[in-house]
Amino acid sequence: MYNQYREGWLEVICGCMFAGKTEELIRRINVLSYAKKNIVVFKPKIDNRYSDEEIVSHAGAHIPCIVVEKGKDILNYIHNDVDVIAIDEIQFFDRDIIDVCEYLADKGIRVMVAGLDKDFRGEPFGVVPELLTRAEFVTKLTAVCAKCGAPATRTQRLLKGKPVAFEQPIVLIGDDDHYEPRCRHCHEIPNKPQKF
Repeated sequence: MYNQYREGWLEVICGCMFAGKTEELIRRINVLSYAKKNIVVFKPKIDNRYSDEEIVSHAGAHIPCIVVEKGKDILNYIHNDVDVIAIDEIQFFDRDIIDVCEYLADKGIRVMVAGLDKDFRGEPFGVVPELLTRAEFVTKLTAVCAKCGAPATRTQRLLKGKPVAFEQPIVLIGDDDHYEPRCRHCHEIPNKPQKF
C-alpha cells in the first residue's frame, strides 16, 4: 500500500521571550518519546542560563541535550536510527544551521526548532526568518505584555529598569533580569532610526 506521507519536515516554534517556546518544544519531545521515537536534542553553547547540559524552560521544565558550538556540529551526532532532532535557541546558530536543517529534513528526519523571531530592537533575528520560510509548520507563540497585558510579540531589553538603546549589541544572554515581553505599542527602543 502506498504511504501518502513521507517522513521528514521542518517545524519552527517562535515568538518573543516568555512566550513558552522551550516549554512547547519540550512538550513535543515528551509526546514523541511516548511514541518510542529516537530523539536527539541540541542547544547552542552560548545559552548557559539555567544549565550546561539541558534545555530548560522559564517554567522549569527540562530535558537533557547535547551542547554544540556550530550548526554543522549537529551532524556528528546523527545516526541512521534518528527519527527526530530538536534544537532550542536556534537564533544563536550560524547560517550553516539552515543547510543542516534542510539536509536532515530531506533525509527523512523530523526537525523541530525553537527560537526568537525578533531581536530586542523588534527586527528579524538571525537565521529564524529564513527558517520560517522553509518550514512546513510554524507555531508563533505570544506572551503577555508586562506593561499593559495585551498579547506580547516583542522582547524588551532593560538595564536598571530602563529600555536599552538601539546601538547596543544584539546578543546579550539573560532572563527576566534583562528582558520582559511587550506588545507592539509598549515596546520601546530609544534612538531607533525612524523610516517615516
